[in-house]
Amino acid sequence: MNTQQPAKRYATIVGTGHYAPEKVIPNSYFDELYKKDIGSFLEKSRNIKERRWMSADQRTSDLIIPAAEQAMKKAGITAKDLDLIVVATDTPDYLSPSTASVVNFRLGAVNAGTFDLNSACAGFVTACDLAQKYITADAKYKNILVVGAYAMSKWLNFDDYKIASLFADGAGAVVIQATTEETGILASTMYTDGQYHDYMGIYAGGSAEPITHMAVEQKHHLLSFPKKIPPETNGLHWPRLTQKVLAEVGAKPSDVKQYFITQFNVQSIYETMDTLQLPRDRAHYIMDRYGYTGSASIGMALSDAADQHKLKKGDLIVMLGSGGGMSMTALAIRWSYDT
Repeated sequence: MNTQQPAKRYATIVGTGHYAPEKVIPNSYFDELYKKDIGSFLEKSRNIKERRWMSADQRTSDLIIPAAEQAMKKAGITAKDLDLIVVATDTPDYLSPSTASVVNFRLGAVNAGTFDLNSACAGFVTACDLAQKYITADAKYKNILVVGAYAMSKWLNFDDYKIASLFADGAGAVVIQATTEETGILASTMYTDGQYHDYMGIYAGGSAEPITHMAVEQKHHLLSFPKKIPPETNGLHWPRLTQKVLAEVGAKPSDVKQYFITQFNVQSIYETMDTLQLPRDRAHYIMDRYGYTGSASIGMALSDAADQHKLKKGDLIVMLGSGGGMSMTALAIRWSYDT
């Protein structure tokens, strides 16, 4: 009888891709729209100079397809090699069915199962964690496409310039592949403080508040911030979760070559880097060019860093996602190839 145990499986990122729509919206657009200097604050306090918005005839899946094709090309696979597609988004094509099923059809991923995942702007990191668990638990899964996608320009309330000027559209994708090398996603941790579930979101369109004339009149079908989340929330939990996930792999914050953090507020990223006693450029930033792309932002930042050849084989990196709910997920990853 053969008693040899099968080799332990790990899950590693082998390809990245990102896409943002062609329509560039500079800060000056809002200066002119609201007849006040909004751009100076956005650039100095949010590190945002411009963002991209999709056109009227585009949908979330239109952002996903080019990002996914980039990631598959870099991974050296085709859509037929995919076993699973996970789309992390809170701005789907439809309430139902899943946007992942649309992506499956448009890519021709005939062998892939699909589902959407919604943990708001923490979704991409959460989906990567989930893909890792699929791969390590079930040998049928060898190639998983994970996409974070955001089309929030279609849900903006232009009565509130603070919201309208911050959010943008885009998609970031990775191919996560099974390997027997001890590399890839090494550890994860999650945290949710559900008391903030009604502080920010799109509150009409589900079973709690169907779309009615009154809901539309009161603009509940658009993105809103009914209450103010304490500004110290991210600055408190991001360093804590970083320390927690790194402790699982016996590493210190200074061992991490690059941090990829939700691009919502650059001041919170600065605060996190300062708390961890690290230089601020240890985090990678894309909000200056792309604005806030929510569940797409970390995937886009990772792809952007790869395109800039900032990631080397053996590098330890951390992805830290944070979104409405309040949901957070952190991953420690050993990068597996030179970019």
